[in-house]
This record gives sequence, C-alpha cells and structure tokens, in this order.
Amino acid sequence: MTRNSWSFNGAQMGLQPKLIRFVSEGAWAKVDMTMEESVEVYLGDIADIPCQYVFSEQARAVMIQWFVQERDSSRERIYYGDNTQQIVDSGTDFTGRITVSDIGDQEGVLLTIQDVQLTDEREFFCQVNGMAAGNGEGKTHLRVFDPPEASVIEGVHAGISVTNELPSRIASCEARNSFPKPNITWYRDSSPLTPTHGRINVVTLVTRESSGFYTVQSELQYKVAKEDKDALFSCEVSYYVPEGVRTAKSKVINITVHFPTTIIELWKESPQGLVKEGDTVELRCQGDGNPPPPFTFNREQQEKALEASDDTLVLREVIRGDSGVYQCRSLDLDTYEQVTGDMQLTIHYLDPAVVVPKDSEILLKGESLTATCNALSSLETATVWFKNGQQVGKGHMLFLQDATYDTAGEYVCEVTVSSLPGLHTSGSVHIIVQGAPQMKDADREVEMDEGTGKWVNLSCEAHAHPLPTISWTVTGSQSWREVLTRATEQSTISVVSIKVTSDITAFCNATNDIGTETKSFSIRATEGNGVIIVVIILCILLLAILGSVLYFLHKKGKIPCGRSGKQEITKENPNKDDIVVEMKTNTKTEDAGLLKGVNGDKNGPSDQVTMDTKAIR
Repeated sequence: MTRNSWSFNGAQMGLQPKLIRFVSEGAWAKVDMTMEESVEVYLGDIADIPCQYVFSEQARAVMIQWFVQERDSSRERIYYGDNTQQIVDSGTDFTGRITVSDIGDQEGVLLTIQDVQLTDEREFFCQVNGMAAGNGEGKTHLRVFDPPEASVIEGVHAGISVTNELPSRIASCEARNSFPKPNITWYRDSSPLTPTHGRINVVTLVTRESSGFYTVQSELQYKVAKEDKDALFSCEVSYYVPEGVRTAKSKVINITVHFPTTIIELWKESPQGLVKEGDTVELRCQGDGNPPPPFTFNREQQEKALEASDDTLVLREVIRGDSGVYQCRSLDLDTYEQVTGDMQLTIHYLDPAVVVPKDSEILLKGESLTATCNALSSLETATVWFKNGQQVGKGHMLFLQDATYDTAGEYVCEVTVSSLPGLHTSGSVHIIVQGAPQMKDADREVEMDEGTGKWVNLSCEAHAHPLPTISWTVTGSQSWREVLTRATEQSTISVVSIKVTSDITAFCNATNDIGTETKSFSIRATEGNGVIIVVIILCILLLAILGSVLYFLHKKGKIPCGRSGKQEITKENPNKDDIVVEMKTNTKTEDAGLLKGVNGDKNGPSDQVTMDTKAIR
C-alpha cells in the first residue's frame, strides 16, 4: 500500500516557489519526490516545471511519465521516458511545445513548455517508477498571467441633482482582456469608495471572452451632494502578475452636480466708484445654484419686473430718482423656493449753481458787495471764484470791498465735488461800477517839446459808467483832427493828431451823467533841425576866414614868432586905440589847423587857439 505525505516550504506565492515533498513507500523501498506547488509565467513565455526524486535503494531502471489534468478531471499523458527512449505523445495540446531534460547533478527532470497559452493553466503530474526501488508521483499547478489593457473610464455627461433620493449612476470603468480576472476599485479624490447602503453602490459585470480573457465592467452609483461639484472621481484596476499584484489608475473625471440656489448676490458691475446723474449703471446678479436659475429684477416694494438680460440689469442715464433698493430674485424649479438678493443704489447729483446777485449788479465807486454761489449736492462741494481766468476767491461767498473801476467785470464761480470729479457746475455775476469819468494822471499836465511843423498824436482814455464821451479843446493850432475813437464796456479811448505850428495847449474832456474829468497837454514848439544846420555851417565858414587871415599875415612877416611861440607886435607911437594880438598854437602845421576848422572839428586839448585882445593906452 502506498502512502503520500505533503510537505510545504517557501515564502508566500509570487515571491518564492512553494515546494511539495511526496514520499511513496513500498514494502521494501521508498521514493522521496519534490515539486513546486505552482509555477507562474506570463502568456507566451516559457514555463519550466522541475521534478526531483530520490530512491532509498539503487534503481536499476527508471521510467518517467508526465500527465496533465483535463477539465473533466481525467488525466492525459503528454510524455514518456526511460533509460532507452523519450517520447512526447502526439495529438495533445502540448505536442511540439514540450521537452524533458535532466536537472543536472541532481536526480530529476525538467519539463519545459514553450509559448505558454491560457489553456495551459492546469495541474501537471510527474510519475517516477524505479521498479523494485519504488515509485512515486508529484504535481505542480501551472498559472498563466496576462495584464489587462488600459482601463477606460467614462462619466455621465448629464447633470446629477442632489435632490435625487437614490444613488445615481455617475461613471463606469472597464478593464479588458486580462487573465486572471482583475478587480476594480473606485476613488473620490484620493479616498477609496466602499459600498454604503443608500449612498454608494458598485455594480460589477465580469465577462469571459471566447479567447479565455476576462473583461470586467464596473458602474459607480453615488448619491451626490453640493460638495461633490469639485470632486474628482477615478477607478483603479488591480491585476495579478507572477511577481504579485499590480495596479493601474484611470484618468480622473469631474461630474456636473445640480443643486438649488440658496444665496443670491447682487452688485454694481459698472461704473466703478460713485454713480452720478447721467451715468449708465450695470447691475449683476449671481446665485450659488447650478445650473444658474432665471433671475428677475425689481425695485423694493415694486412688484413690476424691470427689463433685464439674463443676469444683468442696465439702467441708462440715471437720475436721482433712480436711487433706492434693487432686488434680484430666483425661483428654483425643483424646490419651488424663491431666493432674493438686494443692494442699495445711490445716484449722486449736483444742481446748477445759483449766484446772488443774479446776472449783473451795479455798484457805485467805493461801495462794497458780498456775492454768494450755492449748488445743491448729495456730496460735499468746493467753490472757487475766477475773474479773467485768475482765481480771486475761495468758498461760496465773494467779498468785494471799496469798488473801483478795476473791480468791474465778470466773476465766475466753479463748484466741484472732490470725491466725484465728474460732478461740476458754474455760475457767474457781472459787476458794473458806476461813477464819474476817471483818467490816469488826470491831475498832472503832460508836457512835451516838438519841432515846428510836425504832427503829434495825443491819446486820452477815460473809465466810467455810464460810458463817457470825450471832447477836445485845442489852442495854438488850427490843424488838428480826431483820428481814433473806441469804446469798451468800461472805457472810451480817443486819439487826436495835431500839427505843431506854435506852442499848443490841449484839453481832453471826459463826461457822463455823473461828472466830468479833464486832462491837459502842453506842447512847446521848437525850431527845426534845418536852422541849426545853417548856423553850424556859418560858424565853420567864419572860422575858416579867420584862419586864412592869420595865415596870410604870417607869410607877410607881419607876425614874427619866437621859439616859445609868443611874439608882441608894437608901434613906435602907439595910441590908446592900438590893439595887441597874442596867438598861441601847438599845431604842427598851419595847414592842419585850417583843415580842422573847415571840417568843423572841435579843437582838442593839444589844438587850442587863444586870442586875447587888450587895449593899449
């Protein structure tokens, strides 16, 4: 009788082969056999199945046979060998793909299977018969692996409502053509999902293809919440390989979650900052629901809906009456709940400036006036006064003291709002100063010298209100005419042209209903330049004649000269009427002196002629 004993050793499956020791005992001998529990290979690879045996007695002959277990649990021999022959059985699934060889220095054989197929995953039996030395049998399970194709995940395109009472299908995942069957695990973000009653369901469909491969399809049914709108879902496929277990993750998907609106926000999109009359205002409305519900706009305590476009309300050329509370409302079509958001809209304004006195005001010279400029506004204003483009005051009041004609003119007040530069207005008042005519330096007579025969222009400007008229009174000349008269708002200008024939006195008279002002001009007539030239020429001629006489007397010897250049001329019998002439000269030649006299040059310090006349008694 034969007794089999099983012995297991080795590490866990996939790390080291597990060996099984088979011991067969007869009446006089025994066989100790060792085989691996399983051998794991990839599809298409080579599988090596060792079969080791040890006889307790020396065997004169050894016969070895390999069998494979069929699906119906029967056995089919695939190999026979002894000391004389080795035969691979024909007509089996392994014919042409197996070989049996010695292990080496150990007693045993090695079954080698080429191009491993999925159908090769069976139990292989090794029978050893040593005749009188005993016989035994061992087995090894051949396991075949093939990884699946890349997993395919597909999410639901339609939106999923949080109001659904049961879990909704949100995604499916498929792992195709794997051996053995793979497993699929679902993840939300980085956390695995496990089936939970009423919240998470996982439906798995396993298909065995005709090729022997497995295809696994998994469907995730999930009860979504609002927080899932940003969640990422994925599936992970785990499959067996000879080295152990591997995993492959799919891409991540996002689902569309529908949830009702609970909060509505209404805000002013444009313009930025404060709003003034005349602006175009754009209000935007947004809720936290998905999909966004339809919105309606209205003013508080007014049921009438305002015309809007989707989530935008546009108010054109707003006025202060458009200020108030605006509301945005939505109606959830699933829950039929209405949610409202509101905001306060303030339209700022600045009314036209009101100036007092209005338009114009008449002042007498010396009077004072206080002008005011006010503009009603919803914001704080600043007022500045200008005259002729120059700032003359700040604040809404303008003080004009002791009015003069320079005070007259147009005063403009400009009102601005510093917090809203687009708001500004202005007003003006025209100040008229009334009084008698006034001329500059009227109390001082204008004096001038002009040559006889010349024309002289005299101008006169008088300031006054009412506007003065100017008249002229001229004595000393009959030839005069007014060449210009011009009137401005506060003054009259007149210009007369007078021919100087003798000394002239002219009076400019400015007159209006209040008084008169007079300004005088005095013109002293002088000889013309021609007379002066004639006089100069006569003087030159006289000097030339005198020089000629002296030169003639010197040539005749009548005027002897010593070294000192001085000589006295006397008679033996002088009388009281005789004249002594003394001449001093420093000139180098007489000719040079004569030429200088003719040219009219003045005698310099080195060219002096001194003539002294003395009476001789």
